[in-house]
Amino acid sequence: MPAASTGASTAAPSDAQPLAPAPAPASASASTPASNAASNAADDDGRHRPGERDFRRANLALFAAGVATFVLLYSTQGLLPVLSADLRLTPGQASWTASAATLGLAVALLPASALSDRYGRTAVMTASVFAAALIGVALPFAPSLGTLVALRVVQGAALAGLPATAMAFLAEELHPSALASAMGLYVAGNSIGGMGGRLLSGWIAAGWGWRWGLAGSAALALACAVAFRLLVPAARRFRRTPVDLRALARTVGGHVRNPLLGRLYALGALFMAVFGAVYNTAGYRLIAPPFNLPESLAASIFVVYLVGTATSATAGRLAGRIGRRGALYAAIGTTTAGLLLSLGSTLTCALLGLVLITGGFFTGHAVASSSVGRTATTGRAQASALYLIAYYLGNSIGGTLGADAYHATGWPGTALVGLTAMALAAAVTRYASHRARRG
Repeated sequence: MPAASTGASTAAPSDAQPLAPAPAPASASASTPASNAASNAADDDGRHRPGERDFRRANLALFAAGVATFVLLYSTQGLLPVLSADLRLTPGQASWTASAATLGLAVALLPASALSDRYGRTAVMTASVFAAALIGVALPFAPSLGTLVALRVVQGAALAGLPATAMAFLAEELHPSALASAMGLYVAGNSIGGMGGRLLSGWIAAGWGWRWGLAGSAALALACAVAFRLLVPAARRFRRTPVDLRALARTVGGHVRNPLLGRLYALGALFMAVFGAVYNTAGYRLIAPPFNLPESLAASIFVVYLVGTATSATAGRLAGRIGRRGALYAAIGTTTAGLLLSLGSTLTCALLGLVLITGGFFTGHAVASSSVGRTATTGRAQASALYLIAYYLGNSIGGTLGADAYHATGWPGTALVGLTAMALAAAVTRYASHRARRG
């Protein structure tokens, strides 16, 4: 998306649809000479068009970057049980290796978006993906939990340059008629990386230990980083923008004080808290009695992630039929039903519960995140960045609380954390409905 007036820009997270609407192509309905001249000028503005070599390269480069980003971001989530067994950690302690990366990413999002306006999209994305991949190479040599968590915080901060910049690059460099498909491919790379990072590290760790699991993720991410650098075409339309920190602070402050945006940020954080809590502990539950699954099979639960890819794509149609608040209630109800079903003692209940939780989360997240772009009339890039910050903070806090609850009381404790978050989400949505009726 284009940079906002303050100079910062951002993009959608993994696991979801783009946060703000893409720039619309020029209308073809006008037929005056002036409009035709404007259309021709737009066609010749230097943006890459479908069929061109550099268009294909830009798409593949951003796909590779998306895979690398989320392979690294979620690389430890699939091996938490192995990590606990090897280092004698509680689930809560081990979960910090996952939460630390999303925490570092959240903190660095706004600074990274400002750097991209100052130094260029391509430069920031290249530095981001290579720095994070090289830190990933160092992770297997971490001598202690403290060192591993510290490296993960730095790695998350390094990764922030990609989600904060990638879609701004696409919006600037690709022709508007092809922007939606290009962004879809980038989001697909995010999804594949998010699922693949969890699966790859978990499968390798089940056979050779967590250090080799992290090494495998780092190798894949480094290969994707090299592919990105070789493929990404030179930026044609980037214009260096000085960063006005005062203007940025005013824009961010205005968004924080906006009650509707505040509710959307809270919803993103609450949905992500459930997702982090459940997926940080599901592996522990599946390898323990009464299921006693082998670690390699327990790591495969992240295939359920594909359910989210499908439901996030249909969330827009659902909101069109029953309204945004109706879709949010449906997402909260589905997630709640999944949490309750997962309390059953059979493997079928546990897995079907995960399917419902995943589908409900992705639906709620897609509706809330897309609403941010519609609600913010100015500074949409910063509004989206604040949503991402709340989203990843929710993951960090929910993942840790869910793991601590699992250690204390087992799966019912994790489910209670999720149910509490959904009760709060229902209250926020109910309050929004009340305010809308009064308005």
